[in-house]
Amino acid sequence: MKDESPVSDPVQDMVVVDPRMLAVIEEARKVAQHNASVLITGETGVGKELIARIIHENSPRGTKPWVDINCSALPEHLVESELFGYEKGAFSGAESTKPGLFEMASGGTLFLDEMGDLDPKIQVKLLRVLDGSPYYRLGGRRKVAVDVRVIAATNRDLNTCVREGSFRGDLYHRISEVHLEIPPLRERPQDIIALAQHFLAKTHPGASFTPEALHCLAEHEWRGNVRELRNLVLKLAIQGCETVIGRTQVLAHLELVHHDALRSSDSAAGIARMAEIERRMIIRALAMTKGNQTLAAEQLGIPRRTFCRKLNELQIAVERRRKRSPSDARLPVDYRKELHVPVSITTASGHCFGASTMNLSEGGLGLRKVQPPVKAGEHLTIAFTLPGSNSTLRLQGVVAWCQQDGMAGIRFLGTSPGDAATLAAWIHGTRQPALANLPGCPCDSSQGTPVSVA
Repeated sequence: MKDESPVSDPVQDMVVVDPRMLAVIEEARKVAQHNASVLITGETGVGKELIARIIHENSPRGTKPWVDINCSALPEHLVESELFGYEKGAFSGAESTKPGLFEMASGGTLFLDEMGDLDPKIQVKLLRVLDGSPYYRLGGRRKVAVDVRVIAATNRDLNTCVREGSFRGDLYHRISEVHLEIPPLRERPQDIIALAQHFLAKTHPGASFTPEALHCLAEHEWRGNVRELRNLVLKLAIQGCETVIGRTQVLAHLELVHHDALRSSDSAAGIARMAEIERRMIIRALAMTKGNQTLAAEQLGIPRRTFCRKLNELQIAVERRRKRSPSDARLPVDYRKELHVPVSITTASGHCFGASTMNLSEGGLGLRKVQPPVKAGEHLTIAFTLPGSNSTLRLQGVVAWCQQDGMAGIRFLGTSPGDAATLAAWIHGTRQPALANLPGCPCDSSQGTPVSVA
């Protein structure tokens, strides 16, 4: 039987049990023996810097300098001087020559965190340095040559950034000679349990979780990944005096953290609530108009430009729609009914994955827990079975809107008469009340009575 005991890494006492994460660490140790540039991707808080440190410490450069910089934390006008240094008198306040981070890391490793946030002008100069070209310090007249291994990390999809023009394609290929992707914590339930026990042992020696509490932790989504888990365990250890922490305490703190995220202060609470109200109203308008932004803006009584700005602020991606004929400019009435069944999704390229339904109408489907997240305008094949039915519906659809948290709204395409009749019979033929809520919107106490939306 395989040993399931946690593997502790000397790099900041990293604790790993999950096979997927162990495979990433093993790959990092293999990559360390080569001098290739490495791109590490993953959500914020999954441990990208720890993987970079593993690469550095297991490489021939392990005894040489390790230098790191968070590219998004520096003001744009300081990034160049930090990376490449400056000469005395290069600008007001430059009272002495300062070597840049590339010089400081010469012979060792330079870790560029959040590299997707780099300004395009800096990307050009960075590409030349990575290709081995000497460079000038800011205000300098003598070129500087360095020998540095670069490891970059980002939580962005750089492929998308390249397509959108915000990140240089040649730089992307230069920094991603090796690409390591770290899975989010919610996909590593074994690590959730091992890390929770590890953090508890450090902050409250002698305390333990009940099996029910560990199961509750493993079921949580952990959008903040390891940082969120560590903070929660710390609060449990500080605020509780029990040596055995049960499911009730865990649930209470998870609920408290959820409220704290929306309300760090009284003023912040009002802002958070207003943003959530705006988000719900916009998603409702999009669902009612099946993703038609012009009609949605009209229904909300705001200019189209303001509507588009709100989409960007609230990170709601919407399908770019083709022009419709006058005959179908106005959309039919929809009734949405709550539906919680698993769904199988197949992309146009043949990739398959799962999700859960939220609600259903004759024209579309609300989804949650879509992993990996889909993109607005993407065409999908959706397969699911309605409660009380023995047959599986396979419908073609397009992503009308989506969010980074895995919620999405699907608009059906070309539903056959038979499938349309099946949907209509289930939606209108049962006594289950329809929802006023829209795909992905949290339910509230006012829902449960039939509401028509046009």
